[in-house]
Amino acid sequence: MCAAAGLVDWWKNLKIESLTLREIHLRLKSSFETSFGTIRERRILLVEACSDGLTGWGEVTAGEGPFYNSETTDTSWSIFCSFVAPLSIGKDIEGPGDLPALLQPIRGHEMTKAALENAFWDIESQRRGVPLATLLGGTAREIPCGVSLGIQSEPEALLALIEKELAAGYQRIKIKIKPGKDLEFIAAVRKRFPSVKLMVDANSAYRLEQAAHLKKFDAYDLMMIEQPLAWDDIFDHAKLQAGIRTPICLDESIHNSHHAAAAIELRACQIINIKLGRVGGHSEARRVQDVCRQRSIPVWCGGMLETGIGRAHNIAMSSLPGFVLPGDVSASQRYWDEDIIEPEVKVSSEGTIVVPTTPGLGYSVRGKRIEQLTVRRQEFHPNKAQVAVEGVA
Repeated sequence: MCAAAGLVDWWKNLKIESLTLREIHLRLKSSFETSFGTIRERRILLVEACSDGLTGWGEVTAGEGPFYNSETTDTSWSIFCSFVAPLSIGKDIEGPGDLPALLQPIRGHEMTKAALENAFWDIESQRRGVPLATLLGGTAREIPCGVSLGIQSEPEALLALIEKELAAGYQRIKIKIKPGKDLEFIAAVRKRFPSVKLMVDANSAYRLEQAAHLKKFDAYDLMMIEQPLAWDDIFDHAKLQAGIRTPICLDESIHNSHHAAAAIELRACQIINIKLGRVGGHSEARRVQDVCRQRSIPVWCGGMLETGIGRAHNIAMSSLPGFVLPGDVSASQRYWDEDIIEPEVKVSSEGTIVVPTTPGLGYSVRGKRIEQLTVRRQEFHPNKAQVAVEGVA
C-alpha cells in the first residue's frame, strides 16, 4: 500500500511512482453459462497505483479464456508487465486523460490498459476531493439496475431465477441465449412475465444466414438483442437490423468512439453497451457516450463479473447522462459470498444503486482480504528492479 498522504495540490502533475499488479481468485456463488462456456471461478487482475501518497485501484476485466475477446488473464499479466508498466512507471502526467496517449504504442489490449487508467481516475478524484462520478461528468444520484442470467438447463429453472431477481427489485432482465436455447426460453419468460423489461444476449452465437430465425424474436417485445452476430462485425449487423424489428445492441464490436460512430451511421444498431474495459477506460467510455448521446442512441453499462473495484468504476460511469437504460451493475452478493470492498454494493428494493458522494471509488478497498486472495504479485518502481512474488497465500 502507498504511504498516507496529506493535502495534495491537484493542479500539479501526477507522477506514476509505483504500480502493483495482483492476481486474485474468487469463486462465484453459482456457475454462469454463456454461449461460449461456463464460468465457476474468476481469476482477476487488480492494479494498485501510487502517486503523491494516494492509492488508486483498477481492475482488468479480461476473462480466463479468449472467448469474449482476445484478452485473457494471462495475456493481460504479460502485456502489463512487459509493456504497460514500463511505458508508464516514473512518468509525469497532468491527469488520467493523458494515459491513453502514453499507452498508444500498444495496439489493442484495451482491458489491460483500462485498469491502469481507471486507477488514476480514482487517484484524481481523491486529490481533487470530488466524487469520481462528478469528476467524470456524471449527474445521476442513483442508477437503475438490471441482471444478467446465464443459460439454464430448462425454461422452468430460468423462470424461477427471474422470479427471485424481480422480487429483489431489479428493473430489467437479460437472459443469455444460443442456438437451441433461445425461442423456447424467450416464449416461456414472456408468457410468465408479460410486462417485464426483457432483453437477450447472444454473445455472437448466430450467423446472418439465421436471420429468419432471429426475426421470430420480434413477436416477444424485447428491449433488444445484444451482439447476435460475429464479435468483430458491424456490416452484417446492419443487414440484420434492416430486416428485424427488435433493436440490435452492439457490445463486442465497439472498441472506441470511431466504431460507435460507424455502427450508428451504418444503422447496425439502435443501442450500444459500453463496457469500461472493452473500450479502454473512462476517457474513451466518455467519448463513446458522447457520440451516442449526440445521435440519440441510448447506452447502458455491461458487466464482466467484476469484483467491487470494477463494479465501483461501473457505477461512476453509469451516472453519465447518456446511460438511460438499466445496466448489468448489480449487488455484490449476487456473485460473491464476500466482496473485496466495504460496504458491498447493494441494490435498493426499487432496483437502483446510490452513486457514492465521497472522493475516490466511494467504497473502501479491503487490503487484507485482497492479500489473502492473492496468488501472484508484481511490483514496479522507477529505476528499480521489478519485484515479483509468486504463490502468495
